[in-house]
Amino acid sequence: MELRRKRAYDTPDASDGFRVLVDRLWPRGLSKERAAIDLWAKETAPTPELRRDWHAAPASEWEEYADRYRAQLARESSDALRALADVLRLHPVVTLVFAAHDADHNHAVVLEQALRELP
Repeated sequence: MELRRKRAYDTPDASDGFRVLVDRLWPRGLSKERAAIDLWAKETAPTPELRRDWHAAPASEWEEYADRYRAQLARESSDALRALADVLRLHPVVTLVFAAHDADHNHAVVLEQALRELP
């Protein structure tokens, strides 16, 4: 399985394969038709508290946020993470879709790493 990441507001493409929205909230102003989402995996998204903390924190706290999200994925979201991985393994190409502006510092980066590390 090939994992990719893409912003929700970027145009969907056939090469995206199976598109998975990994945000807890639906992207503002984006219709379901335009988003072309195959699966909404909100159970693996950061908790509302963690998301609020990240939006309030300076960008320099990225590593702390990523560590907290990894801990969430290992504990309270571990069953959802494994269930998501089971579904994704059925598809040759999977694109994790997220709404964040920063493509390099967002939860989809951490989620992709966590999925790659699963046996």
